[in-house]
Amino acid sequence: MTGIIPSQHLREMIARGDISGSPAITEEQIQPASLDLRIGTSAYRVRASFLTGAGRTVADRLAEFEMHRIDLSDGAVLEKGCVYVVPLMESLRLPGGVQAVANAKSSTGRLDLLTRTIVDGGTEFDRIPGGYTGPLYAEICPRSFSVLVRPGMRLNQIRFRAGEARLSDKDLRLLHQRVPLVPDMPVIEDGLGFSVDLTPGEDGLVGYRAKPHTGVIDLDLINHYDPTEYWDRVRTDKGRIILDPGAFYILVSRESVTIPPDHAAEMSPYLAMVGEFRVHYAGFFDPGFGHDAAGGAGSRGVLEVRCHEAPFVLEHGQIVGRLLYERMAQQPETLYGAGIASNYQGQGLKLAKHFRSG
Repeated sequence: MTGIIPSQHLREMIARGDISGSPAITEEQIQPASLDLRIGTSAYRVRASFLTGAGRTVADRLAEFEMHRIDLSDGAVLEKGCVYVVPLMESLRLPGGVQAVANAKSSTGRLDLLTRTIVDGGTEFDRIPGGYTGPLYAEICPRSFSVLVRPGMRLNQIRFRAGEARLSDKDLRLLHQRVPLVPDMPVIEDGLGFSVDLTPGEDGLVGYRAKPHTGVIDLDLINHYDPTEYWDRVRTDKGRIILDPGAFYILVSRESVTIPPDHAAEMSPYLAMVGEFRVHYAGFFDPGFGHDAAGGAGSRGVLEVRCHEAPFVLEHGQIVGRLLYERMAQQPETLYGAGIASNYQGQGLKLAKHFRSG
């Protein structure tokens, strides 16, 4: 079996004990091509973000950097600008030929809630080598909003890969001929290029910018918060905006993207060659995203943009990133948006599900 491991095989891995949880993993955690991870009952405020390093454990590093421990049992606030390490309820016992990669869930990224997975002996964030046996931890750093969290919340997700799954540019062109990935001529170079849409909508709206001083967001409350209390509307009539260093924006891709049922994709988060900014924090696209049996309507990708170093002019149609396609080992039993709770199928410019729409 070669490729991204689908939901039906994730269940087999859970049954074998390759993936385990305490309490036990629930059916709701299993997505078409990934598994949602749950935060545990405690969090550790640390002085700085860290990578574990070869031969060392996260527990060892916590002893060096921990400031204090927070009990999450009755809910607790993780404060903006602070760094926390949270043990997750899941652990792994991976076969040697299966690697894993983790990423923040869509709603987590849209809240500018930097969430990365670390493991014992890890030398990279969100990358877990084949044969890894041990616990999982989430490093959580709220960047724009303080958040109220509770045990069992699912802020990040993990995807398992057997062998080489990523498509070459040649294979990506062939896939586009079989199933159009975007409506227009694709830009394919080290993946599928995507650009930003700065065509003015109603009242010139092209995006949102996080306000600097806001209240706490309870992550259990859906369609609850007034967006005007947390976001400024970004408008333009010139097809361009200037990004301010340190500010966080929600924008949208110009392209409507399709992920065929037998593929998955990951968004490359940062391309220094096109500007000093990051365009995505939640990078998994499940099989079936934007796919439509009548011919592939496509869904646009929401861009979570943070500018670095210097103000930067962003113009309509500018290439801002790459979508990397990977083969599934087998088509999942259920696709994104088909009978499961998929909040962002058919999306346009859209804030996280915690904010009221309209």
